[in-house]
Amino acid sequence: MIPKLEIASLSEIKSLQEKKLRELMVYLNEKSPYYQNLFRAKNIAIDSIQTLEDLATLPLTTKEDLQQHNDDFLCVPKHAIIDYVTTSGTLGDPVTFALTDNDLERLAYNEAISFACAGVKKEDVLQLTTTIDRRFMAGLAYFLGARKLGAGIIRVGAGSLELQWDSIIKFKPTYLIAVPSFLLKLIEYANVNGIDLKKSGVKGAICIGEPLRNQDFSENVLSEKIKASWAIDLFSTYASTEMSTAFSECEMQNGGHHHPELIIIEILDHNNTPVTEGEVGELTITSLGIEAMPLLRFKTGDMVIAHTEPCSCGRNTMRLGPVVGRKKQMIKYKGTTLYPPALQNVLNEFSAVENFVIELYHNSIGTDEISIKIGTNTPTEALLQNIKDHFRAKLRVLPSIEYLDIEDIRALQFPKLSRKPVIIIDKRP
Repeated sequence: MIPKLEIASLSEIKSLQEKKLRELMVYLNEKSPYYQNLFRAKNIAIDSIQTLEDLATLPLTTKEDLQQHNDDFLCVPKHAIIDYVTTSGTLGDPVTFALTDNDLERLAYNEAISFACAGVKKEDVLQLTTTIDRRFMAGLAYFLGARKLGAGIIRVGAGSLELQWDSIIKFKPTYLIAVPSFLLKLIEYANVNGIDLKKSGVKGAICIGEPLRNQDFSENVLSEKIKASWAIDLFSTYASTEMSTAFSECEMQNGGHHHPELIIIEILDHNNTPVTEGEVGELTITSLGIEAMPLLRFKTGDMVIAHTEPCSCGRNTMRLGPVVGRKKQMIKYKGTTLYPPALQNVLNEFSAVENFVIELYHNSIGTDEISIKIGTNTPTEALLQNIKDHFRAKLRVLPSIEYLDIEDIRALQFPKLSRKPVIIIDKRP
């Protein structure tokens, strides 16, 4: 199920995107209070935007714009709204997004082709281990996508290892949709309770929320730990509520494929100009085909590398590498620039580490500090020293590290109304 556009020539892909961009400009000028005001204030003539290159002449949309003018982005009357979702609010106040019936159909199409990209077929059954409620877009998208593809789906939801395994044994899903670290908990439960992983029937997992690859697409420590115990395929995906679009790996596992019929992307540097090929930049998106709340040149805050060479799966679309980090979570620590995923990767090397949080804050002179709180059943001095040695060797820095009770860390990871674990607690102003 590869859409024809994704195996078309680059010129054909660009031509279709430019047609959809021109349609979007007309739509925003007619329907969006926010962009109507912006175009008027900046004296923007919508018919001057004809090509992808012309996008660079338009203002950017930020998370702060969405937070401050949330209702002004709505392009449809309230009676046309079928579903409301909210962002997780990782880097600020949550933002509400409304979806029409057509938006839900687009969401289903996106997830269906994303599942198919990872090799999921109509005959497969997926087990959903993430929430579908609490205004969470991803859970809804997975359910709608499975229906669109024709595959079965088991809505177990978050947590409850016993119920997860009861469903796996009873219904024999072929794929799990899960946060990678949750797969480690499933493995641990199976080992303790005498469940044979080889007989589970699970052949793969569609993974969200945590990276599985290094920047060269080799497996990272977390991926290696999972596959050492459970011989299943792991497929990395990246998405956000604002995009209503996913970047999913194919069987080649060399980055998440771009769906050009759904989204235009730019990779921008700190001056908001395009990076040179192969460099890290901020993913900036323009959504296509969305009715209720389309976005124009929205800065996601995620730092990524784009890969433009054709994939051996047959798709000619650009691919995104693993997210390097969130722009606002960049750390300048004792002369070294870091992003939290690098810290997480070191901690994931230790099976004795049950859970952890990484706190970022400013010291008395206003520079960045890192405090890592670790939960473990074996809080020995030897383990602590080993972890410190790994930080020095891998990152050439040594943050503050201390033990905390496992349950206390769990409470930090799951604050009230949280839909997913909070690993990074950024206390910097």
